[in-house]
Amino acid sequence: MTELNTLSQFLTTANTQFQVYDLGRRVQSIDMMAFHQIEELAAPYPYPIQGHAQFALVFWQNEQAPYIWFLKLPLDEQGLLSPAQRSQFIKMVLEALGRDPTQPLSEQQQESLANHPFSFKPSQEKLAVFNALVRQQLGQQASAQYEFAMQYLSKQADLAQWQQIGLQGIADICVRADKLDHTEQLVQSFDFAPTEVQAAICQCLEHVYIAPELAQRVLRSFHLVPTDHKSSYLRALASQPSASQSAIHYLHEHQKFDQGLLITIAARNWSALKDDATRKIYLEALAQQPQHFFNQVFADIVAIPSLRNALLADLRNPDRSAQLSAAIGGLFKALSQ
Repeated sequence: MTELNTLSQFLTTANTQFQVYDLGRRVQSIDMMAFHQIEELAAPYPYPIQGHAQFALVFWQNEQAPYIWFLKLPLDEQGLLSPAQRSQFIKMVLEALGRDPTQPLSEQQQESLANHPFSFKPSQEKLAVFNALVRQQLGQQASAQYEFAMQYLSKQADLAQWQQIGLQGIADICVRADKLDHTEQLVQSFDFAPTEVQAAICQCLEHVYIAPELAQRVLRSFHLVPTDHKSSYLRALASQPSASQSAIHYLHEHQKFDQGLLITIAARNWSALKDDATRKIYLEALAQQPQHFFNQVFADIVAIPSLRNALLADLRNPDRSAQLSAAIGGLFKALSQ
């Protein structure tokens, strides 16, 4: 048998169709061509989190129900996938299959592979969005919770019954908003839904593309809610960098930054930091935090390939405050130890 070095080779040899989803920073599909380049070590993993790639492989044979593997694999200093751990996982799978990758997985084999050292458990809201996204992309129906959630957001149900809305139903609506024209209901929900429902909607919106009109409605709420709720609304703007930038500038003007919001921006709204002016505001706010916090967050965002070059240039930019210069000096000191 030909040696199988990549997950793509294994799944192709096993006669399966498969899809890949990032579940580290946001729940989102990874293009197959991009995944092949990642596996060939020709490109860094695009959404690293804490030095790892966290992704799901969804694969199926013929008309069988799909299998799902949640994989957490380490990355090297350049953001490339570590081939040793990936090979170890493939070896484990082959041993479970009796060295024959074309053999269908039995329930017992699937269970034994579910608890391997490279597995991880996504958060509840990520699982809800992931489930909705997979169902949609495989042409399956939404969950049983979808109908009541839609009735509530359309004001066809008693608004006092908001506690009966399931997170999965909200995720189904958010994932289908663009194609099934649910955007209007989502926009209007911010006028009448209680904070708990709005927060759940925001938890799901942070993982999907949202229309500009919905982003503007979320941004209005972001301005109005108390500081301890702003993080949820900010995260919901993740797919709209211009709206995220507006929110970051608002935080700067009103001196509202705290560690939670700074982490939110790094984890979800990093695309907003591609803008030079917004990134400068962010780094200056980050420099006001303790040195260890600055070091940890900077290390996290500089690992993102789309930000890396700009952030490395910022380290040498003379147009910065004394406080940011001191924080960068502290960063270099920590790296040299």
